[in-house]
Amino acid sequence: MTLDLDFVRSQFPALDNEWVFMDNAGGTQILKGCVDKVNEYYYSNNVQLGGSYEPSQAASAAFNEGRRNIATLFNAKLTEEIVFGPSTTVLLQFLSKSLAGQFRKGDEVIVTSMDHESNIGPWFELEKLGVIIKFWDINTDTHALHLDDLKEIITSKTRLVAFTHVSNIVGTINPVKKFTQFIHDHGAMVCVDAVAYAPHRAVDVTDWDVDFYAFSLYKTFGPHHAALYCRMDHMIELDNLYHYFYGKDKIPAKMEPGNANYELSYASGAIVDYLIELGSRDKQNGSHREKIERAFTLIADHETNLCCKLLDYLRSRNDCNIIGIDNGNDIARVPTIAFTINKKLSDKICFAMDKYKIGIRYGDFHARRLSDLLMLDQYNGAVRISLTHYNTNDELDRLVIALDQILS
Repeated sequence: MTLDLDFVRSQFPALDNEWVFMDNAGGTQILKGCVDKVNEYYYSNNVQLGGSYEPSQAASAAFNEGRRNIATLFNAKLTEEIVFGPSTTVLLQFLSKSLAGQFRKGDEVIVTSMDHESNIGPWFELEKLGVIIKFWDINTDTHALHLDDLKEIITSKTRLVAFTHVSNIVGTINPVKKFTQFIHDHGAMVCVDAVAYAPHRAVDVTDWDVDFYAFSLYKTFGPHHAALYCRMDHMIELDNLYHYFYGKDKIPAKMEPGNANYELSYASGAIVDYLIELGSRDKQNGSHREKIERAFTLIADHETNLCCKLLDYLRSRNDCNIIGIDNGNDIARVPTIAFTINKKLSDKICFAMDKYKIGIRYGDFHARRLSDLLMLDQYNGAVRISLTHYNTNDELDRLVIALDQILS
């Protein structure tokens, strides 16, 4: 079975547009189902939660339904392990603050030079407590994180290792389960930023046994909202971020100061509805989770085809420097493809692309430390073309023709 692109594109009304969207790692287009649920919530449930009256009870039920759906997306064991917030950046700042009381002077936190700043900066706040921050650097030849390099810096004092599932520049899937097992064997927790992974593959926090795992729902076909998974044994121990009369047992509300956005939490559930429908189009039976996994198999197969076509073109040029894996068939590659062109500035390439009505991007993508390490500033950053499953072969042909004209 192949991906039903007609069905897929019908679910994203914004695609009925003269523009081609290939800046999806910055934010995908939103599902019609999510917009419909926002409207439904406002028109039917727009009251404060926790009241005794029927509309308030209905609003609470809708909010809880959204959390249950996103727990299914994460494959979390418990709905209460999901925390909502406005972005991954904010949620990881909340997490760092809530964890701070568990750290002591001399403890260590390891971050990577590969990550978006969202999963680096919040951990530096712990330096105020005397916590030592270490860097697990990427190998600049392979553009990858290697476990041997982590072995050199992890110690008995290491309390947490923060790393990305996929870099939003390199586009390589890190082996989260393997890394997590090694880190746990050394007595430390893991915090994974999955923003660049979640649109492309099925998330499974239970199988990977991660401690904390976060991604932005607006980069995974939903509204401008985000979710953080906190494994329950850790969730119980997190300090309260809400009013003083909220105890540690106020789960997960203690991690959602001012309350999570009700309508966006409810609307985000439509992401799961869509994936279940996408995974049901072969008429096979199965649980919701099995249908989600089938949907992502279809998504990955389609994206691999797109990835191959683009990387084949870029690899054919003698002036292109591809960042990360240059083989589109590699299962560790997602279609977030960054590159530089010899003797050309990346911003000029993107500005030239605008007239073709194809949206791509240049810069460091808030992974400034990685950009500096790769010396991308000499090009004004990298050019990034980030595809997703609603992109088509025709759109990719249009992109390659435009690139060829611009670069010539």
